[in-house]
Amino acid sequence: MAEIRVRSEISGSVWRIEVGVGDRVAAEDALILLESMKMEIPLLAPLAGTVKQILVSEGASITEGEVAVVLETAPGLS
Repeated sequence: MAEIRVRSEISGSVWRIEVGVGDRVAAEDALILLESMKMEIPLLAPLAGTVKQILVSEGASITEGEVAVVLETAPGLS
């Protein structure tokens, strides 16, 4: 199993968390909705896997490059 750290591409706030720990996700699934300058921007899963950790909470501020979610992926999944 490999860990993938999903980082925010923007600074803003965590508007809504779409997944929970233990959820299986597909590549490109929305993990978190971020809000910046009154726009909603989804934080997407880069690969299929299982949500191992959620490191942010709804309403919290997030900075560009900050790790928001850790996914666990099996070798060969995409």
